[in-house]
Amino acid sequence: MIDIKLIRENKELVKENIKKKFQDEKLPLVDEVYELDIKTRENQTKNDQLKSEKNKLSQEIGKLMQAKEIDKANSVKEQVTKMAEEINKLEEEKEQLDKQIKEKMMVIPQIIDDSVPIGKDDSENVEVQKFGEPIVPSYEIPYHADIINKLNGMDKDAAGRTSGEGFYYLIGDIARLHEAMIAYARDFMIEHGFTYAIPPFMIHSSVVEGVMSFPEMQAMMYKIEGEDLFLIGTSEHSMIGKFKDQIIKKEDLPITMTSYSPCFRKEGGSHGLEERGLYRVHQFEKQEMIVICEPKDSMNWYNKMWKLTVDIFRNWDIPVRQLECCSGDLADLKVKSCDIEAWSPRQQKYFEVGSCSTLGDAQARRLAIRCKGENGTYYLHTLNNTVVASPRGMIALIENNYLEDGSIKIPKVLQPYMGGKEKIEVVKK
Repeated sequence: MIDIKLIRENKELVKENIKKKFQDEKLPLVDEVYELDIKTRENQTKNDQLKSEKNKLSQEIGKLMQAKEIDKANSVKEQVTKMAEEINKLEEEKEQLDKQIKEKMMVIPQIIDDSVPIGKDDSENVEVQKFGEPIVPSYEIPYHADIINKLNGMDKDAAGRTSGEGFYYLIGDIARLHEAMIAYARDFMIEHGFTYAIPPFMIHSSVVEGVMSFPEMQAMMYKIEGEDLFLIGTSEHSMIGKFKDQIIKKEDLPITMTSYSPCFRKEGGSHGLEERGLYRVHQFEKQEMIVICEPKDSMNWYNKMWKLTVDIFRNWDIPVRQLECCSGDLADLKVKSCDIEAWSPRQQKYFEVGSCSTLGDAQARRLAIRCKGENGTYYLHTLNNTVVASPRGMIALIENNYLEDGSIKIPKVLQPYMGGKEKIEVVKK
């Protein structure tokens, strides 16, 4: 949510930003908010004047009573009563105006950074740089589900019976590899100064509305029937929500945290679920990172954060690239975002394994996350980044470490988490 001062002082900037995001249907909202804001401030001015006059008259009543001027006192009382009624009406009117403004402001997108490339959708995202040489081996790499099945590492049929489509059992060394990746990512982040946390896996609607836009919520979140609780789609939601309504001390900044959680997503829409594999599923696990910092520091943290993900994947012998998200691909709360994509030697192309975003003060403004400075309180900036999401990250690891005999080479940094194993061998039936 942007600062309403921007609409008061520079409507055209807000409109131009909406155009850059190809959301022209939202342009009328800017003028609507502008007019409602004028009415709100007029209402406030009138209310303040009436309250001042009412206070003066109320003081006069006492003086008149002392002077035994009862009729005059009663007359003034009637005026005060009418003023009180008018003040109540103005306050009810202001409450309605504030509600209308908030509803419209929640839909107006955040001002994007000047460096964001302009484009309509993800097909116009821009490759920035590559890390590691993409390799296509001389032998064929099967589909990841077929590789895992030969390793006796997955059972989607049983998950279909217990839970339905979009769920899975991971078994044996594949389950262990999955957890090894998460554990390594956790330790890597701790070594880089991030505080480890395991957050609540369910959050209130007020937190959901604070961290994401309504269309995102509808597409992603599972609602707990009969309760004001949602299953999290990523631990960023509850981690940022941790600081809701807080005034953070300047000396405690920046706040840098890494969190583990299962994640639950509907995965509806055009992408749908993946019937055989693990790329699009309803449930997965993730190591996340979040930063809450001074506004002046947010872009530096943005660049530090996505590079940490690159380092992790390179430590697993996986080539990756950074892809800059264009304006039309940015969610409404985002100022700037990039995807980290891993090389798929089977498909001979890159696919998304993580995303890094700076949201400016959008989430902080919605959740009232502030800092007290010399000139009063101000909103902080929030950032988030995927450290590793599995099984998607595991697919990249399996493909890039697949050997011709069907086994999987375990990267050296993960071997201590696998009991010293160097390979996951094909299970002979």
